[in-house]
Amino acid sequence: MADDQVIKLLEEIRDLQKQQVENSKQALAGQQIALANQQRSLETQKQVMRRSKIVLIAVCVTFAALFLLPTVWWGMSWGLRCMVHR
Repeated sequence: MADDQVIKLLEEIRDLQKQQVENSKQALAGQQIALANQQRSLETQKQVMRRSKIVLIAVCVTFAALFLLPTVWWGMSWGLRCMVHR
């Protein structure tokens, strides 16, 4: 009788250990998926930063073209008028 109980107990322990191994495998797989997601997120953030820099440069160039170039042209024409009147 005691041998049967010991065998049942050992079988239960074995089954629980198998279940624990499966749970550990699933947890590891979940961690690997989470790590892959984080790496993709970092790549996406890097792409967003590159695109943001390009947009910022484009805005600065546009601002310079719309504001500075007419100012320079006006200044040059004013300077030419001053030279002509002398």
